[in-house]
Amino acid sequence: MNKIKVTIGFSPCPNDTFIFGALINGRIDTDGLEFDYFMADVEELNRRAFVGKDHILKLSYHAYAHASKDYLILDSGGALGYGTGPLLVSKREISESEVASLKIAIPGRFTTANLLFSIKWPDASNKKEYLFSDIEDAIIADEVDAGIIIHESRFTYFRKGLRLFTDLGRYWEEFSGLPVPLGAIAVNRSVPEEIAKKINSLIVKSLNYAHDNPDFVYDFIRKYAKVQDAEVISSHINLYVNEFTLNLGAEGKKAVRELYRKASEAGVIPALPQRIFLSEKDE
Repeated sequence: MNKIKVTIGFSPCPNDTFIFGALINGRIDTDGLEFDYFMADVEELNRRAFVGKDHILKLSYHAYAHASKDYLILDSGGALGYGTGPLLVSKREISESEVASLKIAIPGRFTTANLLFSIKWPDASNKKEYLFSDIEDAIIADEVDAGIIIHESRFTYFRKGLRLFTDLGRYWEEFSGLPVPLGAIAVNRSVPEEIAKKINSLIVKSLNYAHDNPDFVYDFIRKYAKVQDAEVISSHINLYVNEFTLNLGAEGKKAVRELYRKASEAGVIPALPQRIFLSEKDE
């Protein structure tokens, strides 16, 4: 029987390589599917979504709002949770009143980090895009006044003498009472529904394999991690791979809907289709 080929794109960050390591390395039975994969920075993945050709993509929830006509959100594999939000950090002490006038480094226009920042500070327009791993050094070099950090940088910024100004995840949690939606696994609407559901199930299997076989997965993770420190890698996975990674569930979907409601009110995303989740049963 000929296998069905599926293209899948995700980031080299430890949570993504943990999630997809078993799937793309043939460690689980893929039930007739064959995966061609590629890795890219989150903002590159976001922009690929706007072309609408890839079958499966990890992308920011912000970017999904701009690509929703071509994609649906899977229940599994994404990044969403409490205490996981992006951080606004600086080298010098700054005040709330001056944020809107500062030069801010962002990890991409279509990242959820930038979306949350835009919701909190809608008048802050002096932004410069950087690869997420370069933002700490840009602040230190005084190229920018402050920056929004994500991924591994969350665990290393204080080692470089930077200070936390605002935890944007905590800001979101305090006014919404919901977890922070960061990244989604999206399936192209052109993929038949039964195949899309099979992919969702395979992601769960890949996750379970990773939990049961940490030695294999950690070797794979270290090949691509920006920071090789074992403690940072472990902290990254423990924070971003959680119960919502296995299944968004009703609470996760509610958080996504609320993020889009708030972003729509702020005028920073377009209108979305009525159906955005592959599975609507938990709503």
